[in-house]
Amino acid sequence: MTGAIQETVCVTGAGGFIASWLVKFLLERGYRVIGTVRDPDEEKNAHLKRLEGANERLTLLKADLLDYESIVRAVKGVDGVFHTACPVTDNLDIVQGPAVQGTLNVLKACSESNVKRLVLTSSLGAIYMNPARPLDDVVIEKCWSDTDYLQQTKNGYCLAKTLAEHAAWDYAKKSGLDMVVINPAVVLGPLLQSTLNASTSHILKYLTGSAKTYANFCQAYVDVRDVAQAHILAYETPSASGRYVCADRVLHRGELVDLLAKLYPEYPIPRKCSDERNPRAQPFKISNEKIQNLGLKFLPFEQCLKDSVSSLQERGFINTL
Repeated sequence: MTGAIQETVCVTGAGGFIASWLVKFLLERGYRVIGTVRDPDEEKNAHLKRLEGANERLTLLKADLLDYESIVRAVKGVDGVFHTACPVTDNLDIVQGPAVQGTLNVLKACSESNVKRLVLTSSLGAIYMNPARPLDDVVIEKCWSDTDYLQQTKNGYCLAKTLAEHAAWDYAKKSGLDMVVINPAVVLGPLLQSTLNASTSHILKYLTGSAKTYANFCQAYVDVRDVAQAHILAYETPSASGRYVCADRVLHRGELVDLLAKLYPEYPIPRKCSDERNPRAQPFKISNEKIQNLGLKFLPFEQCLKDSVSSLQERGFINTL
């Protein structure tokens, strides 16, 4: 049902996994949306043009995070901005480029355009990646990942997110820009775009049989629709401030494949851990109380997995057996 909100907002990287759902929900609420993409005419952005309300209230603009003037054009005159765009790669060379400088370009443009609020998509990877944190400590918004550790382990994506968020907070505090940050865990759920994204490929490898074992590792997960709703709550709630851990639950990789095997016994899902010499990794603890207090109600994780697999089947990434 289309709402009656008459604000105009900009979504950077509008064709991405999270951003596509964000654009969909914003249009349904009645927003006019400016979406930045590398090429508005590319087929991979066609799904945005098919969204309900897109013909009337969605404009796709060509923009590059490192081209400051293109960002200025995109945010000029808008009420708010959702900065979701960031390369998903472990290539350390991108850290000072699109991730950090690109984010600062967006913040500077927002400040000069007097947007009322910027919602930044960061990552749980900017919060919990710290080997010095005791396992019993609860991961909350005040926690930060250790950048030295991320560099040593060549975790370029989490390093980029951590450095970009640090830089963003420094700029926001100095400029007085009203910024709220969402820190999602590994994002699963149905695809709107036709291309496969990095986080969904996380489970695809178990369904295709390309992964013969699973890692002795724990991760936090969240549904893409919850992440998109969290961004809107952060934008629309005047009292929203600071960072928000956006994660539903933490699972050992073995628990994830066990659930997949239970739901989809017809697929060649691995049942053996790649590390049988060391004790099973214990899940870390997180608190999502702050985002729930903002009004977010998480979708059931089993439904998230089912919708993820159905989406992969519908798009031909896996066969329906």
